[in-house]
Amino acid sequence: MTTSFKPAAEGLRTRVFQVIFESDTPLAKGFDIALIVAILASVLVVILDSVPAYRAAYGPAFYWLEWGFTLAFTLELALRLYCLDKPLGYLKSFYGVIDVLAILPTWLVLLVPGAQSLVVIRLLRVLRIFRILRLMQFVGEARLLVEALKRSTHQIFLFLFSVFMLVTIFASLVYLIEPAEAGFSSIPTAIYWAIVTLTTVGYGDIVPVTPLGQAISVMVMLIGYSIIAVPTGVFSAEVIRSIRADRYSDEACPGCGHDRHEKRAKYCLLCGTWLDEETPDPREEPDASPSNDEEAPA
Repeated sequence: MTTSFKPAAEGLRTRVFQVIFESDTPLAKGFDIALIVAILASVLVVILDSVPAYRAAYGPAFYWLEWGFTLAFTLELALRLYCLDKPLGYLKSFYGVIDVLAILPTWLVLLVPGAQSLVVIRLLRVLRIFRILRLMQFVGEARLLVEALKRSTHQIFLFLFSVFMLVTIFASLVYLIEPAEAGFSSIPTAIYWAIVTLTTVGYGDIVPVTPLGQAISVMVMLIGYSIIAVPTGVFSAEVIRSIRADRYSDEACPGCGHDRHEKRAKYCLLCGTWLDEETPDPREEPDASPSNDEEAPA
């Protein structure tokens, strides 16, 4: 999603490229803001058109508004391809695919009735707002979260597998205990009930009616309260570890051996020793001026 693109040639294409793909000028920022407003407005039109009362009152207006948005987005995509040196590369990128999917549903209405409901995929294009707000500074924090999630994958998988075994066991017991009239017609249905009960959602569409089944329900709910915070704790610990690894250095102090210094630290926090062994300590540099005891050259 961070692929960089280049303008096709100097002149008009470069100026169009600067307006559409950059956001460091008032015109480019205005274009991005207008694009985001149009995206949100087009999605709002689709949402309102799904309400029967609004469709009956404003159906023709919604129809022409949607076609207006589609023509505008089609023109915008054409301009993007026009100003790029590799338009096919853009079409294969994340935003290129989203741009195509944003205009494709309305054009499909001409061939497939009812495809206009797919236009809500345009909401994904609001991701462009990150270019305006300069939120790329948070990429580092997002990278920490991704790394923490990768490191905790095995623990979370083991936790989910253990939960699935518990759910299957309790679901099988309830399936044997409860009558089919209570809704427990199969083990998969009982597994659905066990998951809903374990997560403390409690839809109430399937409820045990026997005392033993209700006792198992209580046990499942208590277990759910006990273990629901486990993956959160595992992930939080990995996030803290990632933050420390990103902020602190493992290099030990040559003076006292302390190894938890910030990467930008120059001196040891405990003993004050110069940490960079490859360069001399500026406090210990010899004075370049001759001392009083040295004889001046003749």
